[in-house]
Amino acid sequence: MNDSRKSQSRQGPKENGVQGLSYRRIVVKVGTAVLTDTQGSGGLNLSVMEDLVSQICQLRQHEGVEVLFVTSGAIAAGRDELRQAGVQLADRDIPLRQALAAIGQGRLIHAYQQMFGAHGVHVAQALLTINDLAERQPYLNVRNTLTALLDIGVVPILNENDVVAVDEIGEVFGDNDRLSALVANLIDADLLVILTDIDGLYTADPRRNPDAKLVSVVEAVDDRVQAMVGEHQNPWARGGMPTKIDAARLVTSAGIAMVLCSGREENALLRASRGESIGTLFQPASEKMEARKRWMLSRVKDSQWGEIEVDGGAADALLNRHVSLLPAGVRGVRGDFHRGDIVYIVDEPGRHIACGIANYDAEDISRIRGFRSDGITSILGYHYGQEVVHRNNLVLI
Repeated sequence: MNDSRKSQSRQGPKENGVQGLSYRRIVVKVGTAVLTDTQGSGGLNLSVMEDLVSQICQLRQHEGVEVLFVTSGAIAAGRDELRQAGVQLADRDIPLRQALAAIGQGRLIHAYQQMFGAHGVHVAQALLTINDLAERQPYLNVRNTLTALLDIGVVPILNENDVVAVDEIGEVFGDNDRLSALVANLIDADLLVILTDIDGLYTADPRRNPDAKLVSVVEAVDDRVQAMVGEHQNPWARGGMPTKIDAARLVTSAGIAMVLCSGREENALLRASRGESIGTLFQPASEKMEARKRWMLSRVKDSQWGEIEVDGGAADALLNRHVSLLPAGVRGVRGDFHRGDIVYIVDEPGRHIACGIANYDAEDISRIRGFRSDGITSILGYHYGQEVVHRNNLVLI
């Protein structure tokens, strides 16, 4: 980790043949705090939106970069429309916010259509829920649609479908931070840029600690980084630093770089995309992960199925020798999951070290844990293989 700004340009994972650029496909996510007029009505800040659209169009039209755009703002747009009509809104419950999203989404996409249209760029709207990306076949369908849009020169504009996605309106996924990370994995992006109302990751909360320093580069999202992250200040907060760190962990594990920076900085997106020093760069793993494993990694976060705890020897073998997980190395099982579900694998201190597709139900693994693989049939009366998780179905975290 480096908490000083670097003067040299950052080198991205791929060269796209355009001088000065290192990324060929970028996912851009902009949060509500950037898009709204915080000093006035709380409605959409059209000048900020136009500036961001201009930067996206410049990347596409003059610098040859494919861009997918994940945007918040539907609820704020709906609230402002009702406010202008004289409707007073006091409650902040989930059904109301879903209603505001339904009202505001059309206004939001119409504004973007006009702004992109002024640059001669066509856009397409895609509203997603986490369930659309949970199962393998819908995941592939969404990917095919988004790549087809990129192929014909259209900018996909994505948002969580707040009308039906109750968890997103609450606190689970966080103002599209996680959605943008999932989309980056989905379409094999080279870079995720999260534009927010803060300069980047600080060593401490700069609002409370005047000695907090901006971290310019994060080499790995580890316990030290997690310790820097504060909790949500507002129980209704949908974003915040915790969800952005979760997004960084997801994409960097898959070999995708991420930049977190202020969306109000001049040419923030252009600077981040060109590898200039702005905000915080989260460096990617050394190699891109294959598509199927990216799906597994993106899916496990949303799984309520459970965890498999392994002993120190098994943890070392998984991390350093890339072997399958055998029942002899299993210490315990948490949660209720079934054969074929994606689960976390944790070490003895409780750290997530991998995820994978379970070959056996949780109950079966509890019965065979600690035993040799050649004893599975005698214990269960059947077997689905010697492995609890096969190495081909396992992703290291």
